[in-house]
Amino acid sequence: MENLTGRIHSFETLGAVDGPGIRFILFMQGCHLRCKFCHNRDTWNCHEGTKYTVEEIFNKIIRYKNYFLASGGGVTVSGGEPLLQPDFVIALFTKLKESGIQTAIDTSGMVELTPKIKELINLTDLFLVDIKCINDDICKELVGHSNKKELEFIKYLDSVNKEIWIRQVIIPTITDDTEDLYKLRDFINPIDSISRVDLLKYHDLGKYKWEALNVPYELEGIRTATDEDIDRVKKILES
Repeated sequence: MENLTGRIHSFETLGAVDGPGIRFILFMQGCHLRCKFCHNRDTWNCHEGTKYTVEEIFNKIIRYKNYFLASGGGVTVSGGEPLLQPDFVIALFTKLKESGIQTAIDTSGMVELTPKIKELINLTDLFLVDIKCINDDICKELVGHSNKKELEFIKYLDSVNKEIWIRQVIIPTITDDTEDLYKLRDFINPIDSISRVDLLKYHDLGKYKWEALNVPYELEGIRTATDEDIDRVKKILES
């Protein structure tokens, strides 16, 4: 399993926002969603990226173990969509758990709950789940997929007592409808495993990646979110 390869887009050695403490962030290559607000448009193609073995990535990570232990950090696998390469992540997380390193996955959760995915869930300490939009019609238009799988994914994580951080990108006129936000609140509140909700301001800083690929940026004309937008959403979710 140590010679198993995964397609990697990039990595960040001392991340501080994708989970608790200081973290090694591994960005996997490939994504089946087509999020119009994606700031990593260059991660979509499943056939690109650089191939690394589990052993090669583990050897990069282990050098930072003392930072993880001192800060309460660990390793976060992000993307792209990391759940599209479950064999690689299972093999990597198995080695990390043997070394006492905390594991997290940043995911859309829009996958089938297969035995392999459940095996990976069992090896993961924390899930950062991006709810694209609680309104299924808007979700389909925004990312190309229904939200049903991701909502079931969150419910399953709760059923097996896995800690969850919810992430919601606030896109003015798209994901900030008042009625939808109340529905989001009513979905989140009963789920005991959710320990944190992060409201992320939509921005177009990744637009240059779309332009570099000669692909039209699909949210042209949508304004970036403000602190006031976030405050309004926060009040609704906390009501």
